[in-house]
Amino acid sequence: MHIPESLQDLADSEAVQFLKRPKTILRIFAGVFSLIVFSSVLTDGFQNKTDSSKLHCVLNGNNVACSFAVGAGLLAFLSSLGFLALDAHEGRIASTRFKTAFQLLDFILAVLWAGIWFVGFCFLTNQWQHSSPKQFLLGSSSAKAAIAFSFFSVFVWIFQAYLALQDLRSDAPVPYKRSLDEGGVVLTTLSPPSAASPINMPAAGPNSLSYASSALSPYLTTPKVPRLAMMPDN
Repeated sequence: MHIPESLQDLADSEAVQFLKRPKTILRIFAGVFSLIVFSSVLTDGFQNKTDSSKLHCVLNGNNVACSFAVGAGLLAFLSSLGFLALDAHEGRIASTRFKTAFQLLDFILAVLWAGIWFVGFCFLTNQWQHSSPKQFLLGSSSAKAAIAFSFFSVFVWIFQAYLALQDLRSDAPVPYKRSLDEGGVVLTTLSPPSAASPINMPAAGPNSLSYASSALSPYLTTPKVPRLAMMPDN
C-alpha cells in the first residue's frame, strides 16, 4: 500500500514520535482519569436529599470524601500536564544534573500519586458502601465513575514510576563517574610503591656508584682515622 509523502512526513515528525512514547501515553491516560474523577464528583457529587434542599456529598454524606476526590483529581491533572510540558523539552536540556533531578522527581511523584490514589480508592469505596441507595435521587453514576477511575489511576502511576526508574538506571551520571575514575588514577599515581614492587636499580660496576650508597647522607659516613707520621731521629 502506497503511503503519500505528506502522511509519511507527518508520521515521522517529532510531535507524532513524542506522542507514541510509552511515557507520554501513560501521562495522557493519567490526566484523563484524573479529569474524570474530579469532574464527575464536582458536577454530580453534591446532591440534595429527598427531604432537604441542602447539598450533601453522595458518598455517605461525607463532604471530605467528595473534597478529596475533587482536590486529588485536579492536582493529578495539573501534574500530568506539567510533566508533559517538561517531557516535550527534555531533549533540549543539556545539563546532566538537571536531567537527573527531573527524573528523580518524576519517580518520587509517581510513587506518591500511586499511593494517594490507592488510599483514595479504598476511602471512596468504603464511603460508597455505607451510603443509602435511596438517600439521593441522582449522583450514583458519578460516584461509581470516580471510584472506578481512581482504581485505574493506581496502575497508571505505578507504570509511570517504573518507567522513571528505568530512565534513572539507563541515564547514569557520566561526569560524576568520570571524576571518580580520574581521582582513582591520581591516587594510584601518587601512592608510594609497595614493598613487593620491584625497583629498577642501576647496574653496579667498578666505576659506578650504587643507588643505595648515593642516597645516604654524607654525615652518616665513617670518619677516616688520622695517620701518624714518623719523625726521624736526630
